[in-house]
Amino acid sequence: MTSPEAPLARHLLPLTATRGANGALSVGGVDLETLAEEFGTPLFVYDEQHLRARCQEAVAAFGPGVAYGTKAFLCKAMAALAAEEGMSLDVATGGELAVVLAAGVPAERLVMHGNNKSEAELEAALDAGVGRIVVDSFDEIERLVRLTKSVTRSGAADGAPVKLLVRVTPGVEAHTHEYVMTGQEDSKFGFSLSSGAAAEAVAVLRGIEGVELIGVHAHVGSQIFRTDVFAREVAAVSPFVLRHGLAECCIGGGLGVPYLNDEYGPSLAEWAVVVRAACAFAGMPAEVVVTAEPGRAIVATAGLTLYRVGTIKRLAGLRTYLSVDGGMSDNPRPVLYGSGYEAFLPRSPDSPRTLSARVVGKHCESGDIVVEDARLPEDVKVGDVIATPVTGAYGYAMASNYNRVGRPPVIFVKGGKASVVVRRETIEDLLRLEP
Repeated sequence: MTSPEAPLARHLLPLTATRGANGALSVGGVDLETLAEEFGTPLFVYDEQHLRARCQEAVAAFGPGVAYGTKAFLCKAMAALAAEEGMSLDVATGGELAVVLAAGVPAERLVMHGNNKSEAELEAALDAGVGRIVVDSFDEIERLVRLTKSVTRSGAADGAPVKLLVRVTPGVEAHTHEYVMTGQEDSKFGFSLSSGAAAEAVAVLRGIEGVELIGVHAHVGSQIFRTDVFAREVAAVSPFVLRHGLAECCIGGGLGVPYLNDEYGPSLAEWAVVVRAACAFAGMPAEVVVTAEPGRAIVATAGLTLYRVGTIKRLAGLRTYLSVDGGMSDNPRPVLYGSGYEAFLPRSPDSPRTLSARVVGKHCESGDIVVEDARLPEDVKVGDVIATPVTGAYGYAMASNYNRVGRPPVIFVKGGKASVVVRRETIEDLLRLEP
């Protein structure tokens, strides 16, 4: 086990992270402290080369049908990048659909998810001509019946049926936080395989004119390190695929990524090998298209967040508090899931981290914790830039305006250049919705 005082592990940093001549850390050829000076803090920084490499790995592992799970991190630049690298994209709301379409991604490469799609969201998806709609409930089927008779599908080929996948709950419990488990029977998602609801949904969908049921979709949870969970998912779903003669099988996403020095996770390629072996063992025909929807595994390690230390409180016999200029508004995962992170100083990433401190945010909550037990160099001081790595997933995506704090900007770095892909929110932005 690595000493808690050891420097940050290399596998938690973006691909292009390097130490400069002065020992400071750069990503994408740009010094992190320079980025903090130029764009302010908090700041989300993404390594574009890392993002592209992970997209390419996903396509190589699963084929061109593999979809990027946009809920992990979405802006127009990210949507365009994933599409450029050959990925489809999955969206789960009308807002995500609008962003991806605004990025110029062809609608036929989109998969529309959601356990409670509104009529307006389904209408928008149908009108755009999205490539797949994943049906999640009998109420949704009723909405589709109404809409397929009335919506003009301007984005779809004339007379082409609406292609559907049926979302099933495979009865597989993942070893992860209960809030991100989705494959168990007691779930808000999908049709149960064991109760017969999934088979009933297939029968109903195949009786609807203007739609074509082509496949099945399942998902067992998020932040999963044990690939045998996905093998059990395949074993549960394969008989359903065979029984109903389905042409596509999507196993969803959920592959875990390491956040701490001593954590390691399987690669996208290793994940795909396990899934394909499980499909073969279950007797799934080779012609069935097996796809996945990685999100976190694409973007998490590509991103990091930069903060600036504003206050240091050393409470004798208790602990040291380091307050930074962000917090739960830009990363709610520690509050929601008790998620752990590392922290380091970009000016000296190789220094021993002998100081134990709790990194907290600026919000009016004692639970506003960024890193519960951070290890940092003893010489950390007010004004220092602190970085938390592996924040590329569910940081910006889940950011809020709590305490009326503006959300941070998002920067892509590549080849020594930084590009603002989402600007910082201003006070004017916070006020513009109020009459």
